[in-house]
Amino acid sequence: MSRAPVFHRRSYASPRQFLADVVWLFRHRARLRQAYTTLSPAFRERLMLAVTAVNRCRYCSFAHTRMALAAGVTNAEIVQILDQTFSDCPPDEAPALTYAQHWAETDATPDPAARERLACEYGALRADAIEAILRMIRVGNLLGNTFDEMLFWLSGGRFGLTGDDRRLV
Repeated sequence: MSRAPVFHRRSYASPRQFLADVVWLFRHRARLRQAYTTLSPAFRERLMLAVTAVNRCRYCSFAHTRMALAAGVTNAEIVQILDQTFSDCPPDEAPALTYAQHWAETDATPDPAARERLACEYGALRADAIEAILRMIRVGNLLGNTFDEMLFWLSGGRFGLTGDDRRLV
């Protein structure tokens, strides 16, 4: 007896969840503006790739790999970040990248002690800027994955999968 295929990537479970993220971005747009003036383009892209590595959005992975390269991130760093390791990244960014990974793994509900360590390491303003970037990429990741999940279900499991997903089915 054949099992029904399963979609293995995190996606939006409901319109309410999506709207909550969009409302957060709207209410915290000053933090987003701050993030673009406070964090370097390369640092922002590393953070986005760290979250994307956990959520496995193929669209964001492609787009942010290109943007990271344009921002000066090396191929070796990109490969490692997408493999969820940070040894080639700048040492002063490693705590934020580790936090970004934890943040994504906990579905945007990090351990309060981890958030406190982030604020101690970077200061409250930079920590807020980092979290704004994480929330922004989460929206992109989950939208891309939700689109793929819709393709997956409409096609009976034939479309919307990546090579990694096919090994899990």
